[in-house]
Amino acid sequence: MNVAVTGLNAVDTPGPGVPVIRCLKETPDYKGGIVGLAYDALEPGILDSDLLRSAYLLPSPVMGAQLLLERIRFIHERERLDAIIPTLDAELQNFIQIQEALLHLHIRLTLPKEESLLRRSKVNLPKFAEEFGFKTPKTSLITDPNKLGLTKKDLPVFVKGIFYEAYLAYTMDDLHRYIQKMSAKWGYPVLLQEYIEGEEFNAATVGNQGSALGIVCMKKLALTDKGKGWACVTIKNDSLIDLTQKIVASLKWHGPIEVEVILSKKDHHFYLIELNPRFPAWIYLAKAAGINLPLICLMLALGEAWDNTTSYKTGVVFSNYTTNLITDLTRIQTLFTTGEIHYEKAL
Repeated sequence: MNVAVTGLNAVDTPGPGVPVIRCLKETPDYKGGIVGLAYDALEPGILDSDLLRSAYLLPSPVMGAQLLLERIRFIHERERLDAIIPTLDAELQNFIQIQEALLHLHIRLTLPKEESLLRRSKVNLPKFAEEFGFKTPKTSLITDPNKLGLTKKDLPVFVKGIFYEAYLAYTMDDLHRYIQKMSAKWGYPVLLQEYIEGEEFNAATVGNQGSALGIVCMKKLALTDKGKGWACVTIKNDSLIDLTQKIVASLKWHGPIEVEVILSKKDHHFYLIELNPRFPAWIYLAKAAGINLPLICLMLALGEAWDNTTSYKTGVVFSNYTTNLITDLTRIQTLFTTGEIHYEKAL
């Protein structure tokens, strides 16, 4: 079996690809090869020969689905892929569009319908939450920085990009600076989301046509400057599990999903912050606690049986840390010049 995984960046906001690969490779019965797919030759995960059998560069998601399909056809001729696990928000729509073509090549994926993907987007989240009775912070879309509709009394407020990143603006100067930063990187609209004081919790699961498989909950212990969880601990919370099940059912979700919420200090209710349509970067914690969600996702894609356990350990702590990956300059040159690299070490 050969499985390709995307999202191999591991910078200040790590991608989910490396932990997804670790979840697969540390499964005793998994004997397959792992192919890395990246958008930049300097993504750290693509240079780790202990993780990958080979790696390939993909065209940027903004270049569209057709170029992605052509590139995967080329990779498939070399690798005979059985499945692909995309792990980045920005690429999912392209993969959904080419899913049928990939099935004809016998390449399997576990992906949501395009309608479901759009309904849970940051732009549409308030409407989705209102429709199904979920609480969510007030959110506005900004397309013109001169027409914010906010004053000092509305601060602090989160400034969010359409796909990634979030900054908490405490002053009007902060607000304008972050809007400019977000629009330059991700374009418009930029989202302004009400700040709710409280504790942050997340849940991860794999949807099977609206049925949630193996929900794992965690509480954030430490955050980065972008609001991402740097350290977290597994917890059991029946209200969050119930909320996650309802969200997956309401969206008829198929594939990985992460539910981000804040438990309000003021009214003690969960407020839905984001619905991320892929595995989170902390997904290795779920496997360490007893539920291997990436493996469930792969088995679902392949139509094979999986262990649909709902039991996991609480009190398991996850923390990111920095290490040094040593490689040779020729590997990077090979990626830049040929768009692919093959490691001699058999996995």
